[in-house]
Amino acid sequence: MDAAAATLPRKSGSVDRLVRLAETDMAGVNRLITERMQSDVPIIPALAEHLIAAGGKRLRPLLTVAAARLAASDGAGSDNDHCLKLAAAVEFIHTATLLHDDVVDGSALRRGKVAAHLIWGGAQSVLVGDFLFARAFELMVETNSMKALEILARASRVIAEGEVMQLMRSHDLNLSQALYLEIIQAKTAELFAAASEAGAVSAGVDQTRADALKAYGLNLGLAFQLVDDALDYSGATETLGKNAGDDFREGKATLPLLLAIARSGPREAEFWERAVGRREQTEADFRRARELIIGTGALDATLDLATDYADKAKAALAIFPANDWRESLESLADFAVSRTA
Repeated sequence: MDAAAATLPRKSGSVDRLVRLAETDMAGVNRLITERMQSDVPIIPALAEHLIAAGGKRLRPLLTVAAARLAASDGAGSDNDHCLKLAAAVEFIHTATLLHDDVVDGSALRRGKVAAHLIWGGAQSVLVGDFLFARAFELMVETNSMKALEILARASRVIAEGEVMQLMRSHDLNLSQALYLEIIQAKTAELFAAASEAGAVSAGVDQTRADALKAYGLNLGLAFQLVDDALDYSGATETLGKNAGDDFREGKATLPLLLAIARSGPREAEFWERAVGRREQTEADFRRARELIIGTGALDATLDLATDYADKAKAALAIFPANDWRESLESLADFAVSRTA
């Protein structure tokens, strides 16, 4: 069965409009990233650049910049460049977590390239991740904003908690949807929320507007992770930048899998227990799992929930004037659900 053809068309969006709008700001962010990942220890910039240079559209720092500019656009805040340092800090936090995650998960690919730990080793990847965390906090301190420091420090702690929660429950076929959502909120959506809130804070807006942008980021992050989990079963390695089916092979209990298990009959119970619970897999198992996930409607249900969160993200922006920044962020929410990679 063609996985891509099994899902219903959803409202399309685009990240390109926001990328164009923030082009000048993001050029400044990229300069900061390049400068601050340097070190007299040669392996540090080499390993960091391996991942950062393949960084795609840098959604999280893009959110920090966009939130700051939107927050200032109605006259409630001020336009300044503090958001650039916070955006670079957000990218370093994100990259550090990816380096650590790939070691924990034993991932072979990241952003279409061989995972850093397979080239330099696990210990080096973890330590360079620690270096990037330190650089992130240096950048935060330079903005002289205790509030922004508090936001991003809390996010770093929550992300670590989420990763530990996922590791402890990764093969749990009885994981509830509520706990699954708690895990992805911690490990993914928290940084989206913090990136957006920190951008708003850098513009000096009131708490109501900062909270609105935090809510936008949180719901966007939930939608983004739900789609990521769906794409593991509906996407292709060539476009994903990682191996399709990695979550299944690692036995991760993501929502498409959990819903398919709940909707499967007794005949499939042994298959799920063997292939996911005990990870005794054959080459044909991923195809069978994908067919069950599509056939039970689990894939569409996951994408429906992602759409609900994207709609909540857009609704959170209603407090702001209708302008290019707001419309671009709304389109980003639609893109998070309609994307294929």
